[in-house]
Amino acid sequence: MSKLTKALTAAAGNAGGDPLYVEDVFSTYLYTGNSSTQTITNGIDLAGEGGLVWAKTRSASGWNHGLTDTERGLKELQTNNTTAESSFSDISSFNSDGFSLTYLTGSANKSPYDIASWTFRKAEKFFDIVTYTGDGVDNRQIPHNLGSVPGMIIVKSTSSAGQWPVYHQSLGTGAVRLNLTNSYNSANIWWKTTPTDSHFTVYGGGEVNVSGIEYVAYLFASDAGGYGDDGSESIIKCGSYVGSSDTAPYVVSVDLGFEPQWLLVKNVTTGGAGKNWILVDTMRGFHATGADKELRPNTSDAENDSSAFNVTSTGFSSGSGGEPNIQGNTYIYIAIRRPMKTPESGTEVFNPFIYTGNNVGGRELGSLSGADSILAASRNTSDSIYPNWQSKLQGNSTRLVTSDTGAEYTSPSYCYSFGNIQNGVTVSGSDMNGSGKTYVAYEFKRATGFFDVVTYTGNGTASRQITHNLGAAPELLIVKGRSTSNDWQTWHKALPDDGAWASNVFLNSTDSYGGFQRFDGAATQTAAYWTTGNNGEPNTSSQTYIAYLFATLAGVSKVGSYTGDGTTDGSNVIDCGFSAGARFVLIKRTDSTGSWLYMDSVRGITSSNDPILKLNSGGTEQLGNSVHPAASGFGVVEAGGSNANTNGANYIFLAIA
Repeated sequence: MSKLTKALTAAAGNAGGDPLYVEDVFSTYLYTGNSSTQTITNGIDLAGEGGLVWAKTRSASGWNHGLTDTERGLKELQTNNTTAESSFSDISSFNSDGFSLTYLTGSANKSPYDIASWTFRKAEKFFDIVTYTGDGVDNRQIPHNLGSVPGMIIVKSTSSAGQWPVYHQSLGTGAVRLNLTNSYNSANIWWKTTPTDSHFTVYGGGEVNVSGIEYVAYLFASDAGGYGDDGSESIIKCGSYVGSSDTAPYVVSVDLGFEPQWLLVKNVTTGGAGKNWILVDTMRGFHATGADKELRPNTSDAENDSSAFNVTSTGFSSGSGGEPNIQGNTYIYIAIRRPMKTPESGTEVFNPFIYTGNNVGGRELGSLSGADSILAASRNTSDSIYPNWQSKLQGNSTRLVTSDTGAEYTSPSYCYSFGNIQNGVTVSGSDMNGSGKTYVAYEFKRATGFFDVVTYTGNGTASRQITHNLGAAPELLIVKGRSTSNDWQTWHKALPDDGAWASNVFLNSTDSYGGFQRFDGAATQTAAYWTTGNNGEPNTSSQTYIAYLFATLAGVSKVGSYTGDGTTDGSNVIDCGFSAGARFVLIKRTDSTGSWLYMDSVRGITSSNDPILKLNSGGTEQLGNSVHPAASGFGVVEAGGSNANTNGANYIFLAIA
């Protein structure tokens, strides 16, 4: 959807304003403290719209959760303390695209610690900030500008010490406290009635309205709509769930109606005191395998791996049979949706890079902000390091090998790590950072219309619909079993389709297409879900899977097919609708045997021999003349073993601008 179309659509549904997306009002941003000055550019307009910055040191204990907002100015509150606001903060300014830092308290900028920040912009149907002075009057109404009924309210006295009472729509008029592990207490009636879309009502004293005391209230919406291209989508939800049974598989699933990127959870069961608040996000590690990177707003603890949440395409689940899923215990949560904007250029969502290994642990590589997936291979002819594909949803130290039928490998020496830095990935293992060895890697970011990743567990049902967040009908599906050995099942829109079942190919094989009934017909691959076939994989009961989904997006990507004409000069140009050529091309012949050839602009797409690697085989980069540069896409060439243009042959491809 073009900018003009978006604006016209928004004018019809959002009172003439430009559409808003979750990226406009919320950001998780990771950085390293420097005990000096630095600027964090996260795309959130705090200077013009106002909002809150919440920062926490990840890599060391003893450092507080620091909150600084535009209503109070450059003063800090700490969620793990009852103290009044300090007169200073490490946040030195609120900017039109983020915030700047100095070094005063260390809460947000202490060297050399890793720090996480969460920025909430004031916006209707998402978040608001209200300050007021207590007057001791019962049933006092405090106005707000959230534009919807708050799902959760956090209040703190700023001029004096005090608790952090929390209202949550699932609890009624009692309260829990953000700074404590206490359970819900209905006797703490700080909220006299249920809040409305214009005000919330407080008790005449207690912890929220003592005469002469100054307060700040942070208000969060719940499932109120207002976002996306047509203004109908929700980006935040407050709710509750009850811990599952004490028998396997110990899983409780929560349907949010969207995939979350940020989650705050608290056990509120009466008598269940002692349970921490849990905060996870997908930048640091909130994925499909548990062992999430957890921070606790009620403590100054460093980040740990104790949470057991699994993110899903429509919400989250909690497993393990322990916290946060104790049988019969009630949990409240607030969840924020993952990014939702449609990209307008390939550089927003894809980054190819090459590097020479130095065998240094924790090396930072790449540059794509919020990368979700990375495909990488050694270029050295002496190595047997085959192409590895990793995704953030799998968790770190876990990979699949594209030329191999094997199950998921847990092998830190071969893997990259997500969530250590904001832009790019880190690598520690010598196998992907061997001294003097050369590598190529591709960072992908999940984005509407371009690319998505889905994890799921098979149930053995034919024609099963798997929900996704691609926002478009997938045109290329690559699916691999994670827990068992099997082929890389691959469907492409150009493969033969009899209306009931679609043909497929295998990413790990040179074979031509076959009618294996692994996928339903193309008509069942939609913008909401894709559909498995009728022959075991990729939906064998109890097996875990990962699916990579690609679609054509104008100016960003092209999933297509072509017929070779036998020319050797690149004159058979494959028009992808690009304006400056392709940076990545993946090609497979489907009517006969042929390798999965992949080329890229960082190694070279020229009019002569270029480096070529193959997803279905490992290790050896060869020089070949398969593709030529072309502004609209790429040209293909008939040339020996790297042939991409045999006369009359059928090919499928993926290209990225």
